[in-house]
Amino acid sequence: MSESFLDFARHRAARLDLALTIGICDTAACMLTVSGPDALIDAFEMAVSLGPYDCIILDIERSDHPHG
Repeated sequence: MSESFLDFARHRAARLDLALTIGICDTAACMLTVSGPDALIDAFEMAVSLGPYDCIILDIERSDHPHG
């Protein structure tokens, strides 16, 4: 995953005052765990779906339960 995407995700999470944990990331996918108010998580999801200009986000899978 592009470092610019991770920087983008960190910045958006901080602006929305969300807790962010970055899980396994490679060139094909990245697992992010975000916690906070549902409306702000929705806003975060929308922001990262648009992503930084040099990353194309094709799919977002959302779960209310962390993988473990």
